[in-house]
Amino acid sequence: MSNKTVSPSGALAPPLTRREAIASLAAGALAIAGAPAILRGRYRLFAESSTEYSARAVRLVERTVVVDMLNQFRFPDYAEHPPKSELWLRTPRSFTEADFQQYRTSGIRVFALGSAAPNYEAGVRWYADWNGFIAGYTDWFTRIESAGDFERLKKSNKVGIMLTFQNADHFRTPDDVNTFHTLGQRVSLLTYNATNRLGSGFLADTDAGLTQFGAEIVARMNQVGMAVDLSHCGDKTTLDGIAATKKPAIFTHASCRALVPGHLRCKTDEMIVNLARTGGVMGIPLIRFMIKIDEPVTQEHVLNHFDHVAKLVGVEHVGVGGDLDLVGNPNPVNAPGEGGGRPTGQHNFDRYHLHEDTDGRITIRGLDHPKRIYDLTEGLIRRKYSDANIEMMLGGNWARTLAAIWGS
Repeated sequence: MSNKTVSPSGALAPPLTRREAIASLAAGALAIAGAPAILRGRYRLFAESSTEYSARAVRLVERTVVVDMLNQFRFPDYAEHPPKSELWLRTPRSFTEADFQQYRTSGIRVFALGSAAPNYEAGVRWYADWNGFIAGYTDWFTRIESAGDFERLKKSNKVGIMLTFQNADHFRTPDDVNTFHTLGQRVSLLTYNATNRLGSGFLADTDAGLTQFGAEIVARMNQVGMAVDLSHCGDKTTLDGIAATKKPAIFTHASCRALVPGHLRCKTDEMIVNLARTGGVMGIPLIRFMIKIDEPVTQEHVLNHFDHVAKLVGVEHVGVGGDLDLVGNPNPVNAPGEGGGRPTGQHNFDRYHLHEDTDGRITIRGLDHPKRIYDLTEGLIRRKYSDANIEMMLGGNWARTLAAIWGS
């Protein structure tokens, strides 16, 4: 399948490069927003939104390989029959040019999927599905699995997909780490919310720390070049995991407990400091109850977490880990009497301190739409970060750290 566009005459036009696409959007802003906005150096890039973005923000996103270390591509919307997320994986060529344009114009260049599987067999099936999807749309997508892929992506018009898991229940033995590495897995969380054979998640009644089996899995992950993620782990398992890995540890999506007191899903300053000492990076999520313990929650509160990590351990240790899908959903979308729903029935779920916006959403206004990376970039500009530091936080830090973990 090609990502070439079709002219009004029906002839194929050469595909736009990403730089050309952004330039075209900026030029088209004259028709959308009018000359005064252009003269102010601000642009309405997207017809569906009245938001104006600065030339500086557009330039930063355009030239950066933006990495979202937890973006689950598209959650199932059960009002669709079937949900697009299921259709795309099951039906060849069901993913259209219009679908791709949402991803290509989002500003995010690498989507780390962060799914999970309850067992080995389900894990193999998931990797088969996604490898098949990527292989079916090679003009549009590429699998991110090596250090050089980030630089190659920068020179292409493709979108990168990183195959990652938020649990390690699919590892029966250390040899399974090798198997899944061969299938493309490059990141694995050791535990999700509960206790497994490796350690304890933060919802467990007792956190006994990293187990012997967990230590063996970490050692094998180090050996093959797979990142050790500790985002959902309990406090002791988090610290044990950081101590056990010989390569940088990461939090793909976690926030700062110093700013959300008493929230066990967030990471303490001790954990963040220890992570940074390994060379690791922490991705800031965009879920309101992980950003602030109570209402209201705004974009500025999200930026406070970037600031906290940057001041505590350095700007080179913070990145993006949104914990949403492309369109801004944090969970599968409900339809009455159908699938979907939030995982509020989990044991000890009250530790999440769930609270909602006035419209019932758990996302953050302005950071809950497909183009949110532009809004986040504007926020980092407001906080007076340099261009170089913003590029690091948008993706450079992840590329550097993952290269150190994955090796050559």
